[in-house]
Amino acid sequence: MRNRRGRFLTLMAVLFALAMLVDVLKALSKPLPSGYKVAGLQMPPTGIVVLGVRHAGAGSATLALLVAAVLFFYAVGIWRMKRYVLTVAWLFAAYTIVNVTLFTIRNPAPPTTGTMIFSILYLLGAIVLTLGTAIVLTRRRRDLS
Repeated sequence: MRNRRGRFLTLMAVLFALAMLVDVLKALSKPLPSGYKVAGLQMPPTGIVVLGVRHAGAGSATLALLVAAVLFFYAVGIWRMKRYVLTVAWLFAAYTIVNVTLFTIRNPAPPTTGTMIFSILYLLGAIVLTLGTAIVLTRRRRDLS
């Protein structure tokens, strides 16, 4: 019997579930202090980014849990191939595009070439994967129950 999800959607369900776990951990952990170093490397500030703004403090836990809840329903919807996931996919793709674009506009350019390359790859990867998932789900809408 053929898997209705296929490899790509299975991978995306797992990735969204992992992203959900990361957001839950962000909600439950304290942010790193400014200037924190690991093995001599400066660690970036932690916190949830919503609409291009990195949030820290008490409100960030609530935001992280809200984003985690959306990611949970998204991952479950893909895994179970539910019809509601089509709406979630397009809304999340739009949110991701707005979020990473606003973050790029509102923050200074990364200080090194390596972090600049990482930032560009992260931006492109986030947009391509979320938009690609929405497109694949749209093409497979007959398989959704």
